[in-house]
Amino acid sequence: MTDDIFYAAAWGVLALLALFLGGLLLGTLWFLWAYVSDRIQTQHTVRRNFPVIGRFRYRFEHLGEFFRQYFFAMDREEMPFNRADRSWVYRAAKNLSTTVAFGSTRRLDTAGTVMFVNSPFPSLSKDLSESQVLTIGKNCRNPYSTSSLINISGMSYGALSKPAVQALSRGAKKAGCWMNTGEGGLSPYHLEGDCDIVFQIGTAKYGVRKEDGSLDDEKLIEIAHRPQVKMFEIKLSQGAKPGKGGILPGAKVGEEIAAIRHIPVGEDSISPNGQPEVRSVSDLLDMINHVRDITGKPTGFKVVLGGNDWIRDLCREIHLRGKDSAPDFITLDGAEGGTGAAPQSLIDYMGLPLAQALPMLVDTLDEFELRPRIKVIASGKLITPDRVAWAICVGADFVTSARGFMFALGCIQALQCNKNTCPTGITTHDPRLQRGLVPTDKAERVAHFARTLVNEVGVIAHSCGVEDPRQLQRHHARMVQPNGEARLLSELYGKEGFHPPTEGVAEAS
Repeated sequence: MTDDIFYAAAWGVLALLALFLGGLLLGTLWFLWAYVSDRIQTQHTVRRNFPVIGRFRYRFEHLGEFFRQYFFAMDREEMPFNRADRSWVYRAAKNLSTTVAFGSTRRLDTAGTVMFVNSPFPSLSKDLSESQVLTIGKNCRNPYSTSSLINISGMSYGALSKPAVQALSRGAKKAGCWMNTGEGGLSPYHLEGDCDIVFQIGTAKYGVRKEDGSLDDEKLIEIAHRPQVKMFEIKLSQGAKPGKGGILPGAKVGEEIAAIRHIPVGEDSISPNGQPEVRSVSDLLDMINHVRDITGKPTGFKVVLGGNDWIRDLCREIHLRGKDSAPDFITLDGAEGGTGAAPQSLIDYMGLPLAQALPMLVDTLDEFELRPRIKVIASGKLITPDRVAWAICVGADFVTSARGFMFALGCIQALQCNKNTCPTGITTHDPRLQRGLVPTDKAERVAHFARTLVNEVGVIAHSCGVEDPRQLQRHHARMVQPNGEARLLSELYGKEGFHPPTEGVAEAS
């Protein structure tokens, strides 16, 4: 018996030794191969000068994207979203306390910093009012009335995974906000939560297109008959890629997504740069009125501003036709907006940021007396209470966010959205990675985030002395100038840019 144990142990040791020697031999052979191949190749200078060791550079460069946010970046310096903002969203989504201690870590002397004007007589709890109900498209056959201040911006099924869309749909219902489908069409997962839906008509018209890519009125009517679909948004452009259509890699275009979008399976889904039939402001109004006439529901458009001349032309054309021809809303996206995939040349250099574009749009609509006929929906990194309150001060009627709700789902800013490798299951169709995203759990976080964001915008509003966030005006906020002076927004933009809250307000049911 003892001999058997001895021999078994000896064979085990020999086997381990053989594995070690084999591994050492294979490692040595690989090292020699890598050394020689690096020396003789001519494409990579670092690998040619530093064989084998140079290969680690690429691995470290990739890992740096992940480790930077944990070990090296300060709380408020990381891009596109810093740790302080992400941390606030995570706590809000988990329904944890969003209070902090000791003092602000935010620089208050940096040019562009927004600070709110606190009132010596803040609104008391007994004076606080319910959020106002606004009506969009009050002259439509089916106008849309809602009190929702914060809503979910356009994110397509395809760019997002099935469980992500399910969680957003259910969470939107719990929070009482709307959800934009994005340009990828209406999926069953948008509908299953029974939330209010804004159907986006992208440049490829996915979900409502004919074989030649033109608008299919029959499919449009079929979508409009869905009671959950409240509005239609014609997409001209989006913040991260003005002048570039949507990009969905063929690896993500499975049978279900292909059927929803009415495109071939497995082929890259590339949307046109713009709406082919919209080549002028006149064409744009024609399309808006066509969609509104067919569906009977409020119709507007989404755009990024690079200038203001064409908006003036649009306003003049509206006055020539009559105010009933106007879009019911304009969704304004800033150049800081997000996307699943876009050329860096557009993400970094194209379009105006929301801080410049929003007052420009609001002031132009006021100049032509087109508010509150046209509601303004603001979008672009509006994920924290200060940014939302600023947008309302400037003149936005509603705010939408995409990445804020992605953080609520558990996004860790891994920067893998354009691949099928998202570690949190949000932007991947890999079942193994999707498994970690449980819709029932994440729906609660989506709702918590929306409610907490609305509540804390209310906290800012009450400190400014008003009873409801929609009563915020430009004189309630200041912006730090390069010389260090904090000037009122009403001074910087020259006017209040505010429309009376009673205009277009529906009675709460």
